[in-house]
Order: sequence, then C-alpha cells, then structure tokens
Amino acid sequence: MQLLVSVADASEAQAAVAGGADIVDAKNPRHGSLGAVPAQVLHAIHARVGSRTRTSAALGDQTDAAGAALAARMAGDAGMDYGKMGFRGASSAAQVRRVAAAAGPAGCGMQLVLVAYADWAHVGAPEPRRVLEAAVAVRAAGVLMDTVIKGPTLLDYLTSAGVAEWISLVHEAGLLAAVAGSLGASDLVTVRDAGADLAGVRGAACDGGRSGRVSRARVEALSAALRGAPV
Repeated sequence: MQLLVSVADASEAQAAVAGGADIVDAKNPRHGSLGAVPAQVLHAIHARVGSRTRTSAALGDQTDAAGAALAARMAGDAGMDYGKMGFRGASSAAQVRRVAAAAGPAGCGMQLVLVAYADWAHVGAPEPRRVLEAAVAVRAAGVLMDTVIKGPTLLDYLTSAGVAEWISLVHEAGLLAAVAGSLGASDLVTVRDAGADLAGVRGAACDGGRSGRVSRARVEALSAALRGAPV
C-alpha cells in the first residue's frame, strides 16, 4: 500500500517527500476534507516535488459541471498526476456522473479520483455506491473513501470488515481503492491488511494535528509502520 500525505504548501511538500511519502497531495486543511489550494500554491508544490514522487490535488466538492471542469483544469495545468473530487450537495446519481464527466477531459492528462464519504448520511453527500458507479462510468482512476467530519476516524464509521468489503467492490470494478479519514499509524496497518491500494493522511503527519505542520519524522514513522515496523 502507498502513503499519500496532504500538504498545504511547498515547505510541507518537501518534508513529506523527505519522509518517504509516495504521493504528495495539495490540500488546504482549513477548508475541509477537499479544500483546494490556489493555483500558485499548486505550481509551487509541483515545482518543489519535481519528479521525485507523484502529486495529487484536492478539487473540492463540486455540484456543477463548469466548476468541476475549472477545478480539474487548474490542477492539470499545474502538472498534478491525480485530482480528487467529491460531490457533497449533489442531489442524484445522474448529477454525480454529469459533474464527474465534465472534470475528466478538463484535467490535461491528470487522472481523476472520485471521493465517497463514509459519513455521507450526515453531511449531505451521495451514497458511496453511487460514487463508485459514476467512477466506472467516467473511467476514473479510482475511488477514495474519506470522511467529512474529522475527529472520528474512517474506522468509526466502517468496521475493518466493512472497509475490506468496500475495497473489494472497488477492485471488482477495476479501480484503485484509496482510503482516508483521520487515520493513525495503527489504522494504516488495518486498512493495508484490508487490501487498500493507497491511504491518505494529514493530521497524523503533522506536529500539532491537522492544522499543524507536516513533519518529516512523522511521515517517516507512518511510512515505516506501513512497511512492517512496530506501530
């Protein structure tokens, strides 16, 4: 399983790469689980990372095609490998598919990852299976299961067996299965053993929690936990 670390700026990106992150993800944590950073910050993060590792960008929760296309184009123009898009506020499965389809061709070669939420019933988001269906329809690279409400972890909403079942559904669809949601080191081992291809972190990689700063030492410890060192 690979480790994605969400960073707010180029300095944090440097720490994430030095600590062994497999993917550096541009995100403004003060604006929620998919808070987007400005275009200039995206370019600065990509320039700092260079070719040392892959990059991704949070594209926000989108409910209209024009907004989705604009967000994807901005991240694609910055050279990001992946764009993560959610759909809080979308009222139907057809709307999710329509918005996701608009983002697909707008990303300049960037691969799209659709985001489902384990706490979907509490936050006005589509049911996860509808997001998976949309991902198949628009030929997205994968689906990320995350949480909007931070504090509870993904595993407070889904049991380890539930996570494994979800990952199997994503894999059966031929897509990459990613997970996130206030995960700590022991949680990373759990989702790794459940079969996840990728796990995303922010708070666990920071000194001072989610709103703190990414620490090289913390990223190193998380990376070591994934590779079998004691948690």
